[in-house]
Amino acid sequence: MSATLDTRMRRDTMDGFYRAVRTVGRFWLWFFFRSVDVRHPERVPTVGAVLLCINHPNNFIDSLLVGGALRRKVHYLATAGLFRHPLAARFLRACGAIPVYRKQDDPDKMDKNLGAFAACFKAFGEGRLVAIYPEGTTHAEVRVQRIKTGAARIALGYEAERPGELQVIPVGLNFDARKSFRGRVLVSFGSPIPVTPYRDAYRADPVKAVEALTDAIQWGMEAEVVHVERIDESRLVNAVQELYRGELVRELREERGLAERQIDLVRLSRAIVDSTNYFKRRDPARVERIWQRIQSYRALLAEYHVKDEAVRARLERTRPRQRIRLTWEAIAGFPLFVYGATVNFLPYWIPRWVARRRSRKETDYATWRFLTAMLALPLFWGLEIWIAARLVGRAAALVFALSLPISGVIAYRYWVGAGRLRSRLRFGALALTREHAARRLTTERQALIAELERAKNDYLAATKGSSF
Repeated sequence: MSATLDTRMRRDTMDGFYRAVRTVGRFWLWFFFRSVDVRHPERVPTVGAVLLCINHPNNFIDSLLVGGALRRKVHYLATAGLFRHPLAARFLRACGAIPVYRKQDDPDKMDKNLGAFAACFKAFGEGRLVAIYPEGTTHAEVRVQRIKTGAARIALGYEAERPGELQVIPVGLNFDARKSFRGRVLVSFGSPIPVTPYRDAYRADPVKAVEALTDAIQWGMEAEVVHVERIDESRLVNAVQELYRGELVRELREERGLAERQIDLVRLSRAIVDSTNYFKRRDPARVERIWQRIQSYRALLAEYHVKDEAVRARLERTRPRQRIRLTWEAIAGFPLFVYGATVNFLPYWIPRWVARRRSRKETDYATWRFLTAMLALPLFWGLEIWIAARLVGRAAALVFALSLPISGVIAYRYWVGAGRLRSRLRFGALALTREHAARRLTTERQALIAELERAKNDYLAATKGSSF
């Protein structure tokens, strides 16, 4: 008995293969994303049986993010379709993945999930950590979809055999820009969801107990993400975020002296969702008025072929000193941009091309781009370094090798800045040729932001200072 307990409570260390895969994955996550923030990883015990319940917004990248955030080996429940290719199956099993059969993919093989449950129970018995995506599939909606009952059935099944041993922890993945290179992502671990209170109910009525625990897991996951109940509300929330979240960030930077990295964008997004829900219940006419105004402003942007960022920049009026600095950076940085774009064009362009061609849905895009980049960058960089070594020698080739990732990041940032400049120049040309149109856009944006500001203040007053 004591030997079994020792097995369950010993530290869950990673094997060499998993550690190597995790190290490579963490490097590419660091390269692909501007920042990966992890909130409350201490809520995941370092020993003992754990079941992670994770939302699924971005396919394969989700598993890399959670695995990279934890110092324990994560045994993912993965759809059995991924195991059909022998090489992929060997890789997944070496990483500790457990195959599960989905009704929409393998309706005649659902009985094999008994083996998946047994594999989970075995892992829990050895004190391991298992992760499941209870939504069952990836999706691009700003919410947690209604989750399946699998997580609750696994948790209650093990609880019935070994009471009090399993910890169920919800996990939220929040992407600031799902498809963009150098975006921000937050991995948030929630408070453990107790399973023991459902044990007696499970013995009396398993179906009702599973449904009750499923609801608790659903609520736990929703608490860790930006969750919008309805798809039509999601469109409004996204529109408000695009227009107004930048204003809130600017206020926080100016009034509280916070750096951009210190500002919790997920918290701001949740506040926008909460305030939208508040007015949807209490003043739906106001919500409809704001939505119609946003639609009207968007129509004007499309009519004159300009972007909101250019209109906002026009209203902010860049200071002369800042304008001089930006101009100097543009001039000085141009040679670095040309160099970085030249040596990194193919390894940057090919992953985008592959992602566009191969993605069947929005959530596949980032994964295809990420995986292709993992192959394309070493391949092309290795070829370029080999050519440089042949032409100018090994020492110069080493310097060239060090310059590749640095110049690539500089070129990307320059290209993004140049895109903003092109947009602002287009709006400047509009202001010169059609002054009334430019004035109409700036006036409409000012009125819209003022309307949103009034709504924010009314919401804060009504909720007695709920923080944005």
